[in-house]
Amino acid sequence: MPHNTPLVATVVAGLVAAFAMGALAHRLRISPVAGYLFAGVLVGPFTPGIVADSALANELAELGVILLMFGVGLHFSVKDLLSVRKIAVPGAVIQIAFATALGAGLALWLGWSLAAGLVFGLALSVASTVVLLRALQVGNLMDTERGRIAVGWLIVEDLAMVLVLVLLPALAGFAAGRAQSNVDLAWMIGLTLAKVGGFIALMLIVGKRVIPAALHWAAHTGSRELFRLAVLAIALGVAFGAAYVFDVSFALGAFFAGMVMGEKQLSRRAAEETLPLRDAFAVLFFVSVGMLFDPAVVVEHGAAVLATVLIVLVGKSLAAVAIVRLFGHPTQTALAVAAGLAQIGEFSFMLAALGVRLGVLPEEGRDLILAGAIFSILLNPLLFRWLAGRHSLVKSVAAAEQERRAPAGSGERVVLIGYGRVGRLVAEGIRKSPRDLVIVEERADLARAAREAGHDVVVGNASSDDVLDSAGIHEATRLMIAIPEGFEAGAIAQRARQLNPEIEILARAHSDEEVEHLEKIGADHVVMGEREIARRLLELPGTGPRRKT
Repeated sequence: MPHNTPLVATVVAGLVAAFAMGALAHRLRISPVAGYLFAGVLVGPFTPGIVADSALANELAELGVILLMFGVGLHFSVKDLLSVRKIAVPGAVIQIAFATALGAGLALWLGWSLAAGLVFGLALSVASTVVLLRALQVGNLMDTERGRIAVGWLIVEDLAMVLVLVLLPALAGFAAGRAQSNVDLAWMIGLTLAKVGGFIALMLIVGKRVIPAALHWAAHTGSRELFRLAVLAIALGVAFGAAYVFDVSFALGAFFAGMVMGEKQLSRRAAEETLPLRDAFAVLFFVSVGMLFDPAVVVEHGAAVLATVLIVLVGKSLAAVAIVRLFGHPTQTALAVAAGLAQIGEFSFMLAALGVRLGVLPEEGRDLILAGAIFSILLNPLLFRWLAGRHSLVKSVAAAEQERRAPAGSGERVVLIGYGRVGRLVAEGIRKSPRDLVIVEERADLARAAREAGHDVVVGNASSDDVLDSAGIHEATRLMIAIPEGFEAGAIAQRARQLNPEIEILARAHSDEEVEHLEKIGADHVVMGEREIARRLLELPGTGPRRKT
């Protein structure tokens, strides 16, 4: 059997290059998405060295799209959207229209058709979910008003792009002359919407009963492997079935599968079980996009690249600031929302690929979109830090939050990392003591649950200095790390020790290696679950064997 098979070579080259570039991006404190895109450029056909199979990479990218959209559906919250609907819905629609108009204007200046200009402009109008959520988490803005507005705005943009992806084939058919009149166009759009409506009806009527029942059955078998397979089979099966039976895009099918599953209590477990695979294929998706980018476009079409980047960074930002201020929100909210949305990502790539495949968008347009994405993702953290993350008003808000949480007396302050199964029990135990507690939780749903339970919560990644600072790490006497990942806990403990050398650190671990690592970086106490269970079992009094009478 040959070892150098194209599929294996493509996966290996993509993941190894993505790891190297992602690590470099992390070191430079920029979004890892930019690193993954550069990894694709390195293994693509336009640069020397290893060249991965672009056709196979595109096939793998389809799986990445399905799992990405499935994750978006899992975390889609109608409640969060409705809470900011008065600004998010009109704001997103107006900004999409404004950015599309700017993109179409640039396309017409370049000599493209109006249809190509509209596709190009739409691709520049939608922000990246991955980049925005990371920026909000790093800036500790996820659970603030500006964070909710930005997320709601993004949800509206995502929904609009899903609709565009569905309707674009019909509109492309009209532009190519397959529809000879407005009646034909109306028939094509109507048929497309009917198929989509039939799929949505099937998902809402049948899917809401069948999918949860299948998940509950798999969960009750007690087999983690079977439950994980059930989640993946539902995500991939619904997406493929939607495309095969209803002629609906993989993206829409996966989104609705995730949305139906996300309404159930098992959705959190489903998200956790599929996260590693989703992350791996999402990385391959970004790598495959980078493989399509020809760096020569920056030299050959420098003015067009600059104009594209300015539309994304400046045009969209100015529109967002004006819209948010027009709706009566303060300047710092407008700046945070504008900075978070000043980039493009996943949907832009999907739209560009579909536009090229349908013959609507020229390949030059795809190259400009990829260049705009790479440069905007690189520059967005700097822009966000300048406009929002380092804004004095943001710092004063964090200081006010910290002062509000500070105990009136001389009680002990505890910072708890994680509000999962273990963290929840720890928090309830601390509640019964006179100690002051602040919880740091990265996941919005768990953070919301902690706040509803009456705890003070900081939303964000605890490995960030800003997040630990907002939690009051400098005044804390004890840090309790309840997350299950021992090596990630080590990184958090190391940062906390640097910020507060006197703090007492307690952590949990699942292996001897994790215990050794945590103790080496300075944790005062490490609890290994398996050891404690064994110790407790041995401490239980024996009652002797039960005899039948």
